[in-house]
Amino acid sequence: MVTRPIGEWLGKRAEPIIISGPCSAETEEQTLATAKQLAATGKVHALRAGIWKPRTRPGQYEGAGEPGLAWLVKAGKETGLPVATEVANATHVEACLKAGVQILWVGARTTVNPFSVQEIADSLAGVDIPVMVKNPVNPDLELWIGAIERLNKAGITKMAAIHRGFSSSDKGPFRNAPMWEMPIELKTRFPELDIICDPSHITGNRELIALISQKALDMNMAGLMIESHITPDAAWSDAKQQVTPAVLGKIVTELVVRQVSSESAEFKNELSLLREKIDRLDDHILSKLSERMRISEVMGQYKKDNHVTVLQVKRWEEIITTRIAIGKALGLSEDFTRELLKLIHIESIQIQTDVMNRN
Repeated sequence: MVTRPIGEWLGKRAEPIIISGPCSAETEEQTLATAKQLAATGKVHALRAGIWKPRTRPGQYEGAGEPGLAWLVKAGKETGLPVATEVANATHVEACLKAGVQILWVGARTTVNPFSVQEIADSLAGVDIPVMVKNPVNPDLELWIGAIERLNKAGITKMAAIHRGFSSSDKGPFRNAPMWEMPIELKTRFPELDIICDPSHITGNRELIALISQKALDMNMAGLMIESHITPDAAWSDAKQQVTPAVLGKIVTELVVRQVSSESAEFKNELSLLREKIDRLDDHILSKLSERMRISEVMGQYKKDNHVTVLQVKRWEEIITTRIAIGKALGLSEDFTRELLKLIHIESIQIQTDVMNRN
């Protein structure tokens, strides 16, 4: 997959890239006023606004539609900033291209549907326009990659992925669980693809936007998409996750941008030593896990010989309780220990099940 970095097609090479604007373009006045205040911060590289809003339930504000495109494009001309909006089908694409929108993005609800993504890709064949792809609502990396690949195969090379979090039963304090491992894996598989973070949709809470923004930059993401509104509390959609342009400027100003690496010889030598220690420990951990699984295989055979079920609920509850307590004493978080134990338990159950089903 061949893609061009976001800084190149935005004409801005220094990071982080900041894309901001209201969740929805509600009125011409609101769109223009927000855009001008954002431009005045000197921190924003592109304006965003939702024109068509996919809502979970009918009766909610579903966007201004095509009239809103004119407001957004006008805002871009008056501020000198490129403008971006979400598209969900070929009709949206056609309207955006006709209106002069410079950047498109595919939303999370659209990314989950390969038919919709292919329709958008077909409508963009031969068009030189940047397209960003949000992760799907559910934590499915292949769906995310598939959407990106469909657009790339249509000839779109000015691309970026947007990490906006995932729907999960265990979200913690957030609207959408960050699941940082997903964008990390995406970047590992496609190093040339820039990823920006959407802390507004991850948090659903303006008070947490700065926290997630810093976390995203610490994860080496190329930029941020943050929703901003002149009067957030009066916004017609997603009011709780929007900030004023002034607050947006403050958040960006206070972010710490760290380097990917350092040319210091002392840093490199010390980092190399630490990595060697980690490598040795990883080898030891894997060796012990292998030993544990061999014991699980023996247990599976013993249970089979004695006609005992694989799953022993009381034993599993005992493991969870005791190991989490030990983990805490050793300085490990409860969430980490629990998830690690789950993975080990799943593999152990699979091994014992295989033994049970052998002839």
